[in-house]
Amino acid sequence: MSRSGVCSMGVYAMSRLRYVRLSLRKRILAWLIAVTAIIIVFCLIAVVHMKPILTSLAVARVNNIVNRIVVAAVTDAVNSGLINYDALVTLEKDSDGRVTALRSNMSEVNRLQSIITDDILRRLGEVSTSELSIPIGSLTGSALLAGRGPGIGIRMQAAGSTSAAFRNDFSAAGINQTKHLIVLRIDVYMGVLLPGFTTSTRVSNEISVAETVIVGSVPQNYTSFSTLPSDLEKYAQDYIMNNG
Repeated sequence: MSRSGVCSMGVYAMSRLRYVRLSLRKRILAWLIAVTAIIIVFCLIAVVHMKPILTSLAVARVNNIVNRIVVAAVTDAVNSGLINYDALVTLEKDSDGRVTALRSNMSEVNRLQSIITDDILRRLGEVSTSELSIPIGSLTGSALLAGRGPGIGIRMQAAGSTSAAFRNDFSAAGINQTKHLIVLRIDVYMGVLLPGFTTSTRVSNEISVAETVIVGSVPQNYTSFSTLPSDLEKYAQDYIMNNG
């Protein structure tokens, strides 16, 4: 066959292919395949970006809830008179009425710790389930679309444990005066269940629940030294003048 004949057959075949049209059923099937592929790609992108977003939102939500609950529980305990300085601490004095020691009432301390932790756990149980909403645009990973679009509602469930402990804090309050604070430290450990994975967080709070100022005898002379070289001579002269 000559070359011109081959070329003519090629042109004829291409012209035939050009006018081949898919049936309606095949076109619908092609569109379904294309749409399904786009949805699968979007879902994969959404899953990649969803986990860190959900983790951040869940941890922030849980921290806010726990902080409100802890403050409310401790405030209620203080306002109701459940936490009383005189019931927690006994000041031991000498014959002249000067404070020589502080003795903690451990049975009262343990009782209060148990009551407060039970109250916090009860309040946490009432809000164990919460709803999170993530805008669709945030799942695309695009900074331009972040926070845009309708929100996707996701249910979050949290459960946790808590511990409470009292501690004493002493600080100077003046010449021969000491401020005594009773500080309540509460640690809440929360496990958060989200669709497909879990995360956890720890929330710690320290709240002063009682205080007093212990006043000792006032000395006749009082000298304070500075660590600055320029002030050493001045304070040394004051010390010599006061002590003869």
